[in-house]
Amino acid sequence: MATETLVEEVPKPVPGIVKPLPAQWFTPRGTNAEMRWDALREADGGAAVGRHVPVERFFVRNHTSTPLIDPDSWRLTLFGTGLRGAPTAARPVGFSLDDLRALPSTRISALIECAGNGRSYYRSQQGQSVPGTPWTLGGIGSASWRGVRLAEVLRAAGLTARAVDVLPAGLDPDYVVDGVDYGPVRRPLPVGKALDDVLLAYEMNGAPLTPDHGAPVRLVVPGWVGVASIKWVGPVEVADHPLHSPWDTDFYRMFGPDHPPGGGAPLSTQVVKSAFELAAGAVLEAGRSHRLHGRSWSGAGPVARVEVSTDGGRTWRPAELRDEPRAHDWTRWSADWRPERPGRYELRARATDRPGRTQPERAVFNREGYLFGAVVAHPVTVA
Repeated sequence: MATETLVEEVPKPVPGIVKPLPAQWFTPRGTNAEMRWDALREADGGAAVGRHVPVERFFVRNHTSTPLIDPDSWRLTLFGTGLRGAPTAARPVGFSLDDLRALPSTRISALIECAGNGRSYYRSQQGQSVPGTPWTLGGIGSASWRGVRLAEVLRAAGLTARAVDVLPAGLDPDYVVDGVDYGPVRRPLPVGKALDDVLLAYEMNGAPLTPDHGAPVRLVVPGWVGVASIKWVGPVEVADHPLHSPWDTDFYRMFGPDHPPGGGAPLSTQVVKSAFELAAGAVLEAGRSHRLHGRSWSGAGPVARVEVSTDGGRTWRPAELRDEPRAHDWTRWSADWRPERPGRYELRARATDRPGRTQPERAVFNREGYLFGAVVAHPVTVA
């Protein structure tokens, strides 16, 4: 019989995030903290940040605030008609953190990226007004995650062939907007994805998860929009019929004139994107060579190539890939540039993934500003 999980909300006046947010690493965005791309160029000791972002520099996406959860009392509970015996929410199948650690562990390298990452460019580049957190491109991070595959836990809990959907829910405070209480963040996964590569992670970059990143256990759903990677996961419903929540009906779908009436399908796979490891508006010296650095990624597969333009997109040349491209992670790249004349320039980077998707010049509009994947104009000044 599962015991009650103890949850303590972060006391005020802490604005919902537990860890420090130094201005040189983060840009605050309401309840969130966006990673600064120029901060990836140097870490402690002067070395550039590697493929994985250190936990203390990892972006934070909270719908409400970070809960503090006692790992000793925490339980993962599973119930529903897709499990043998159809356990109920009142009498679920329960797993402690020690129970999960006793199962075979798996380590993966994967990105977590907010579906709204890049949202501000709908307005700044395309002149289209959208609501929501005005992310630039820092609502993303890569880490090494260790845990147990969700498939292992589902089978141990008695998964049946009738199962259709899996609905994990977080233990975060209820999300309330305009007087409407939507409850804690939760979002269904089709059982095929749940059994494929989804991880119940209890470690991040070789250490136990910290509160802001989902402690004691979170989901990692490789390649999918970040809201699928539920933090502070607690109850999980497994059903023999489709399941829904506001996070796949009211939110995280495409609405607008270029999408089906009533909205598109719930968002899943992330689009192709690229970013420079350089502050917007950075000042570079004329008459000398500069090594430009950046990262590209795609939810659909490994990056195949990256091209860079230093003249606003008129001409392009290949960037040098510095990593072996792999699925569900970004690829670091670099390119040399020697600007001879002072002035204002627009740098651009565009990636193509192995399935053949290339970043477009313009993103298809949707009213919530999700999945901005167009080439981003990155301004710099040469002096």
